[in-house]
Amino acid sequence: MSLFKTRDWWSVGVGEEEEFDFGCLTVGNIDNSSDDLGKYNLSQSDMTSHSIRYTHNTDSTTGIKAFDLLETVAMSDNGTSPSELCQARSVTESNQLAVLHPRKLAVYSIKAISGTVEHGQQYQIQLLYEHNLQRTTYNFCYGPFGGVKGKDFICVQSMDGTVSFFEQESFAFCRFLPGALLPGPISYIPRLDSFVIVSSSWQAESYKYQSLASAAESPGVNETQNIKSGKKVVADWTFSLGEPALDIYVMSGIQTSQQFFVFPGERNIFCLSEGGVLKYMSKMEYDPTCFCPYASLAEGTINYMVATTTNSLMVCQDVTLKWAAKLEHVPVQIKVANFQDLKGCIVTLSDDGHLQCSYLGTDPAIFIPPSTEARELNYQAMDLEMSKLQKKIREKAHKSVITPNLKTDDDLQLSVQANQQLDDISVSMIRTLDRDSLYYVFLFQITVKSKTLIENIQIDIHTNWPLASSQYSYEIPSLESGKSTELSVKYYIKGHSLPCNLVSEVTARYLNAVGAPRIVTAKVKLPLKLIVRPVYPMKNAEYKLTIDTNKPPVNLNDIFPDLLGENAGGAGAALGFQFFGGPTVTILASKTSQRYRIQCDQFEAMWLPLKELVERMSSYLNRGKSGDFKPSFDGSLPLQEYFELIEAHFEYRMNSVKCKEMLGQRSSQFRVIQRRLLTKFKDKTPSPLQNLDTLLEGTYRQLLALAEAIEDNDHAQNVTSNNLSSGTYLLNYLIKLWLDLSEEEFNILTAAITPRVNDNDQHGWEEMVDAAVTHLLRTVLAKTAKDTAINPSPLTIPNDTSKVKKHLALFCDRLGKGARLVEGLRGKNLVVQAPVSVSDINSSSGQMIWILP
Repeated sequence: MSLFKTRDWWSVGVGEEEEFDFGCLTVGNIDNSSDDLGKYNLSQSDMTSHSIRYTHNTDSTTGIKAFDLLETVAMSDNGTSPSELCQARSVTESNQLAVLHPRKLAVYSIKAISGTVEHGQQYQIQLLYEHNLQRTTYNFCYGPFGGVKGKDFICVQSMDGTVSFFEQESFAFCRFLPGALLPGPISYIPRLDSFVIVSSSWQAESYKYQSLASAAESPGVNETQNIKSGKKVVADWTFSLGEPALDIYVMSGIQTSQQFFVFPGERNIFCLSEGGVLKYMSKMEYDPTCFCPYASLAEGTINYMVATTTNSLMVCQDVTLKWAAKLEHVPVQIKVANFQDLKGCIVTLSDDGHLQCSYLGTDPAIFIPPSTEARELNYQAMDLEMSKLQKKIREKAHKSVITPNLKTDDDLQLSVQANQQLDDISVSMIRTLDRDSLYYVFLFQITVKSKTLIENIQIDIHTNWPLASSQYSYEIPSLESGKSTELSVKYYIKGHSLPCNLVSEVTARYLNAVGAPRIVTAKVKLPLKLIVRPVYPMKNAEYKLTIDTNKPPVNLNDIFPDLLGENAGGAGAALGFQFFGGPTVTILASKTSQRYRIQCDQFEAMWLPLKELVERMSSYLNRGKSGDFKPSFDGSLPLQEYFELIEAHFEYRMNSVKCKEMLGQRSSQFRVIQRRLLTKFKDKTPSPLQNLDTLLEGTYRQLLALAEAIEDNDHAQNVTSNNLSSGTYLLNYLIKLWLDLSEEEFNILTAAITPRVNDNDQHGWEEMVDAAVTHLLRTVLAKTAKDTAINPSPLTIPNDTSKVKKHLALFCDRLGKGARLVEGLRGKNLVVQAPVSVSDINSSSGQMIWILP
């Protein structure tokens, strides 16, 4: 926005109910007079061509006069296109007017005939010659192509990107530009004898005239406009603009012969050197309509004007805004011309034919506000009013609510209830799922109750693989106040893997009465019998854990009444559970001591039965008044078994990286072979394939094999991720029982050694856990000041797992020696058994027996 506006010097409305666009304005010495001043202006519309002369009367009160209109000629073709003044006739070096029609290129001359009337001379427009074109035209440029002196040749660009060259009255040749889909701006550079265009891919490209002229398919044969093929033309340089360009302008230096190319775009202005190197780029904060460069007074700088859609004219030097003025209309084309009475006049043309000559100046729209009535100030009344206002402010401040009162309950209530019996497998589920991985289905009822009218309620159900649900989302269009609705969802296990937890989340999303989004979440604990079945207990197992309690031993039949099966009626000292498609877990209860043993041939499979045992015993033993049931763990931490899970998971991660790298290499090789085969097939002279077809087929088979290998590796990685997650849950829980951690410390532990194994291309579980454990070792678990000075390593994929295993072992060792995860708890003197290595584990009567593979 500007404080000033352009000063009107001369203006007129051209045509009636006609439309004008870029290229319809030409300013120059049309009649080839000796003064060489741009006294004349030619403006073209859809049907007519107007020649207008500006009066040389210096009387500022005089406006447009009748004899300012020189000539009006009706064009034979509808929809005229751009026009230019050039030396387009071979017998003379005077200026002619070249007009581009949709299917024709016409060249006119304007002659002045002396007269005896008041306005002096008469003007006549005469057609010199024309070229009929076989393609629909878009734009054209002119210049001394090939370095010819005193003549201008014309290059016409068609709608299909073809360029046709005319040497004045004769046709020269046609060429196809490579990759041309849509036409764009084109300009000729006389110094380089090159053409610069903007292609449909928004790239600035430069082509030598000699390269275009010598690219004929059959040299020595007369050229015609009806060409269908030709040799490929190679560009001298290209530059990606990234946006369409409005036009191309060539600017020259004042003292040097160096030239610059200016590309005004829709959002940016690019300035390139002769070699296609970016000189600068200016980002526009407005929508431009037209652009016009003009003479520069400083060497190496470019001056230009930009008109915008907000009736503004911006005058810039390189990337600096020098002046801004307000226009009376939105121009579609702008020119700078010299007239007899005014040098450097700004000529603008709007889309409705408003032609104006103006100049810059400080002509503001001055608004003088009326003077206010002077009166004396009453300070007593002002003090009284101020005291009243301050009193109101204090009263409002005591009653105001700084933060809104949040409701303690939501407008929507969500509850989930489980069916006590397992449902039969439906035929539809057998058809859609793998029968080998589908065992039992457990039905849950989701009840949604609303206190107010709520619309568009979205219910989402989330489970962790291999657990799945029959439906993952529901949509309730509307729920009235006080009403409820029930939804049924079936849970089952899908896939051959151990689940890491039995918790499913049901989430309801909706908008409340004021339009704010709300979320209500209900957690569902799935029963253990969904993933295991009762079997006979095993006497021997590879891995064993012993849990101590402070209560007398109880009958396991009372703890697991729903999972007795063939063990019903037994002594209740041992129970066996087998995961569907997995290992068997045995739970043993001591008859004389307060210990329970869990054993299995797979280490991570003991997590869910151990968790279920502790939860059920706590619920069973805390029914009375004495709710002080407390489990503990006095054995050695199974770090070696846990490290084996980390190794297996990391191995599949590295296999995935290697397979993807190999897949990328084979894909590149496949594309190279395809290109070579395509080149041989396109060659008119048959040549042997040199076993490229065999190599292509072999590479294709390798691609298929690699894709299958990546898919199999991803499935195996998901299985090992679940195993690692279960092992992490188990290790964290054993550390909690081992050190009697508080809830705050246990939350820190699970945040550092997270059981959520989510791998991606950037970061994996190993490096994230290593960074978290290293941070704890440098802060709350630091023994000396030297430990705190260790810089953390970047989150990159490690070469092996030695570092994370070393840090985990050191972490457990410092916890076992009395360090705590929360400051202020170091005063607790705990006597615990520190974790030991595998070689130090010996069997004794008071300790659990480990049999390692």
